[in-house]
Amino acid sequence: MTATDIDAILPGTLRQDFEEDGFTVVRGLFGRAETERLCATFEELHAAGPMPGHLAPRPCDPDPLRRYPRIMQPHEYSAPARQLLLDARLRAVLEVLLGEEVLAAQSMFYFKPPGARGQALHQDNFYLRVEPGTCVAAWVACEPIDRDNGGLEVVPGTHRMDLFCPELADERLSFAREYVPPPAGLTPVPVDLAPGDALFFNGSLVHGSGPNRTADRFRRSFIGHYVGRSAERIGGYYRTLTMSGERVALPESEGAGPCGTEFAPHGPQ
Repeated sequence: MTATDIDAILPGTLRQDFEEDGFTVVRGLFGRAETERLCATFEELHAAGPMPGHLAPRPCDPDPLRRYPRIMQPHEYSAPARQLLLDARLRAVLEVLLGEEVLAAQSMFYFKPPGARGQALHQDNFYLRVEPGTCVAAWVACEPIDRDNGGLEVVPGTHRMDLFCPELADERLSFAREYVPPPAGLTPVPVDLAPGDALFFNGSLVHGSGPNRTADRFRRSFIGHYVGRSAERIGGYYRTLTMSGERVALPESEGAGPCGTEFAPHGPQ
């Protein structure tokens, strides 16, 4: 892409938002037809039953997250997921935000059906453990997302802070156990998204989501995590790729991280 193309996708104001607040939203980065096809792809994967390394859907389970379990690393076996993870539009934005070539580290798809729990406030790099530096998430909305159906909340400014050692989350509201209380003087703010909008945020930014409190609305979303090419280590679960699709092996981060509990594959909000 040319500099003009990148400026059209990511105006200077959005870059400034990312620097100052730790996140930015690129509206309409993907078309409605693209997000509809993506939803259809994952509905087909869900209907096909269990995939290697994933929970099998349990249609009669009272827990909505067991009826519609999240799908981790779908780019490893789904061509549409891989295509989106490595999309040139994402690459263009990420290279501006990170200031260097980027590597893809993870893909996820969340259905978040009605009644599903959310994920308590947390930081992504608590899990990925990128060293040096941090990761950046690209969070693509596949349908209208707001607070009612469990949209994201972010705590601006926390991207400048170190990793926090989390407290225990309320399991009635969060499927994950980690919870990072907002630092004194800082407040979570909601980020509403339309289909095709992409939210980009720093791996140290405290963020999370509440339950889906609607009776009939899903909150489908595709998430990719990326690191700069200068990264030297990453958590052992993550297998990095260039944005052209070639495998680039990074050494595993040593130990369990600053809090001693960073061991589970990341499954955000």
